[in-house]
Amino acid sequence: MTDERIARFEERRERYRHLSDEDLKAHFWELCDQIVAPIVDLARTHTSPSIERSVLLRMGIDSLTAHGVVDRVQEAGLLGKGAGHVLLRKAEKLGCDVREAAAAILEDKELLAGLFEEVV
Repeated sequence: MTDERIARFEERRERYRHLSDEDLKAHFWELCDQIVAPIVDLARTHTSPSIERSVLLRMGIDSLTAHGVVDRVQEAGLLGKGAGHVLLRKAEKLGCDVREAAAAILEDKELLAGLFEEVV
């Protein structure tokens, strides 16, 4: 290591020397949130039904069901949340696996209403 690089490290290290482990952990997660925020924003605004169907296929949902679920998710205005996320959330609320949740979403058009009400 060069002396300049070591000096820069010591300077950065000094800024964090007074922080407790808990404070360092909180700072770490704050920095992580800053790093991934642009990626999350991009994913919210640049998804498509075909991308979301692909996600569901990889979750083990068959092609016809995936197509129907993505249509329902899009009709509910939740495509930006991600069809896989919607499906997992619904499965959790219904207490079933993702295949059963997908079937339920296809059966009941209103099943997705209010799914993300707690999200501002």
